[in-house]
Amino acid sequence: MEQTTTEQTVEEQKNYTLGFHGTGSELFGIIIVNWLLTVITLGFYYPWAKAKQLSYMFGATSLNNDRFAFHGTGKEMFKGFIKALIIFVVLYGILIVSVVFHIEILGFAIFYIGFLGLIPLAIHGTYKYRMSRTSWRGIRFGYRGERGQLFGVFIKGILLSILTIGIYGSWFAMNLRNYIFSNIKFGNIEFKSNARGSSYFVLVLKGYFLSIITLGIYSFWWMSEIFAFYVNNISMHKDDKEIMLKSTATGVGFLGLILGNLLIIVFTLGLGFAWTQVRTMNFFANNIELEGNIDLDTISQTEDEFTDATGEDVSDFLDLDITL
Repeated sequence: MEQTTTEQTVEEQKNYTLGFHGTGSELFGIIIVNWLLTVITLGFYYPWAKAKQLSYMFGATSLNNDRFAFHGTGKEMFKGFIKALIIFVVLYGILIVSVVFHIEILGFAIFYIGFLGLIPLAIHGTYKYRMSRTSWRGIRFGYRGERGQLFGVFIKGILLSILTIGIYGSWFAMNLRNYIFSNIKFGNIEFKSNARGSSYFVLVLKGYFLSIITLGIYSFWWMSEIFAFYVNNISMHKDDKEIMLKSTATGVGFLGLILGNLLIIVFTLGLGFAWTQVRTMNFFANNIELEGNIDLDTISQTEDEFTDATGEDVSDFLDLDITL
């Protein structure tokens, strides 16, 4: 009986393979053209440049040899860029006026509260836009999070982190991550993230002290542990079936990736940046395994399109590194 159950389980397992097919030369060409056009247009081409680069990076990434696609356009991002620019002009305008009229305390309070409030707005907007504009086999991703709920998670995390002198930061980061990832959908597949703040806190504390003791050598193994923690706590669910993500990255692998990228940047005087990006994407694709029993042919479309890229552009102004 046990053998039959095991055989059925094995038979139900599906094969999933991530891949990255981009090349440094292709990406370099895109980056150079984007840079030149952005300079010539005094920065106004930036939204089109970003859309073109995202389109290339997503289009070069595959699942089971079928490529992802990014459908965002420069026009959508330009509209978001203008809205984001207006928001920042207003905030800095308030700051300048407060200095002129000698009400600096009020001005700085409004400025920093507004600036802080933009962070969850940027995160929410970026995921809602980017997920909606990403697809695989024509099936779109989606983000179902609520702006108000995300604000709640963010503000609570900030306040508790301040009250605990930063100790709550690990719980804050994982609560935020869990909320975001658990609201991502891929057609009728739901993502889940179950990362625990306590486990992350121990991981960060251990990595920090061991990196100091080993004069930085352990930092590469620390990176592999953080990467594995992020990846291993993500899963995908459809009905009673699931796909689990698993990291196979090692400290030696991260050492080779980072030192190799550093050498490329140094010896090419920065011109090799495109090749480092390709190496990094290849590394991630080759070190994330997917195991489960969801039949990808049964995925159906459930998500609507969302074309407001304001959050995406606010993220750029705030220099937030939004991945996925």
